[in-house]
Amino acid sequence: MTTYNWDLIERLLHEVQNGAPSFTPRPYAEQYAAEKATEGEQTENLDHLKAVAGEYEKLLLERGYIEPRPEEEGGSGSNYILTMRGSRLLSLIDSSIPGNDHPRQVLDDQEDALDEVTFDEVASKAQIA
Repeated sequence: MTTYNWDLIERLLHEVQNGAPSFTPRPYAEQYAAEKATEGEQTENLDHLKAVAGEYEKLLLERGYIEPRPEEEGGSGSNYILTMRGSRLLSLIDSSIPGNDHPRQVLDDQEDALDEVTFDEVASKAQIA
C-alpha cells in the first residue's frame, strides 16, 4: 500500500495554484520542514524530504494532477497549473478546510490513492468530503 505525505502534497499543490513562476519542489520541502519545526513537529530527514518532493512533482505531472502552464498564460516550461483532478485533490486534502482528516483517511485506505482511476472513483463519492 502506498502512503503519501498529504501535508507536503498540499504544499506543492498550493504553490502550483498560487502560480509560482518556477516550480521548485526542493525549496518548498525546506519551507515545509521549517514550518513544521516552528509548530514543534518533527519531520523526516530534510534530504529525504527534498527527494520525496521531487518524486511528488513527477508523479503529480505524470498522473494528471498538474500540467505545464500554457505559453500564452506565461508558461516557461518550469511552471504548472492545476488540472481539474489536481483541484479536486487539493480540495479534499486542504488543511484549511475543517474536516479534512476524513478524506485523507479515505485516501490512505486505498492501495494507491493517487492512481488516476482510483482517485477519480474515490473523489466522485459525495461521502468522502
